[in-house]
Amino acid sequence: MVRLGLPKTPPCKAALTTSFVNPGIGGELGQRPLSRFIRRDVSRTALEHIMSVISIQSQVVYGHVGNSAAVFPMQMHGIEVMAVPTTLFSNRPRYPTVRGQVLDAGLVADLLVGLEERGAVDTCQVILTGYLGSPQIGEVVADFVARAMKQNPKLIYCCDPVIGDAERGVFVASGLPELFRDRLCPISNILTPNHFELEWLVGRKLETTDSVIAAGRTLAHPPSSTVVVTGASLVDGQKGRIVTFAIEEKSVWSIATPKLHGSTSGAGDLLAALFVASLVGGSTTAVALADAVSSTFAVLEETVSAGAEEMRIVTSASGLLHPPVAMFRSQRLDK
Repeated sequence: MVRLGLPKTPPCKAALTTSFVNPGIGGELGQRPLSRFIRRDVSRTALEHIMSVISIQSQVVYGHVGNSAAVFPMQMHGIEVMAVPTTLFSNRPRYPTVRGQVLDAGLVADLLVGLEERGAVDTCQVILTGYLGSPQIGEVVADFVARAMKQNPKLIYCCDPVIGDAERGVFVASGLPELFRDRLCPISNILTPNHFELEWLVGRKLETTDSVIAAGRTLAHPPSSTVVVTGASLVDGQKGRIVTFAIEEKSVWSIATPKLHGSTSGAGDLLAALFVASLVGGSTTAVALADAVSSTFAVLEETVSAGAEEMRIVTSASGLLHPPVAMFRSQRLDK
């Protein structure tokens, strides 16, 4: 089995890699980082010329959300990213004004057909989707993902089901939450809801670790899927900390991080991109979780420290490429 990825795993990752065992896939995670998803003999030289990720989500001119948060971190990891916009706005909401618009579904469909015509689906390793803008775009994206996965069975689909958050509730167009639940989540290999979105998808409140894990597993289709739950604030959690989970059929990892004061948009978009980047780089689930959480926290910490309204992604570039894994390590839960 060939380890996929651009960079080799650093020694600090190797120490983590060998310490976790996943009975669900019958071997050490360090031996089989993405083998449950991909089986492809590709040399490193060949990988360097493959456009590895198709990222379909919103785009803003000012600030960092959607593709404007996801593309640069993945490129920092040496990954070619084909960014397909679903919106084109001047900036994210929460400013006094927002210019631009949700794109026409026909335009998004045309861009995706163009990628198919260039053979991008055949060479792509991952499709990542986030904020979709409208139910019409959602239908276009769902059709594209289904076609792509049929054409390239080795393709990984990572779905960030952008529905809302605990502070604002559901903030997407009517019909999109149901589309995520009924069409996109069931075909995803990786799912990255926040705590609020997971509760919406399963239709009940989730206040304990066990309830979050059980809910995550109900969304894992097929059973080899990984559900990454972000921003979980639990009654049985550590005071003043939030938890990120990576949930699989027979394995669970978690990382608790301090709550930071302030509200920053785009953190979920950034974490999903970093998780994908680490996996494409050859990491196991446990290491990818540590990479993504550590780098995201470092960006948010610098953002809060600077009193900035937008994530300080560019000034945190070194931390994106070399995440401070000593800060946070994945904890294996026997659940």
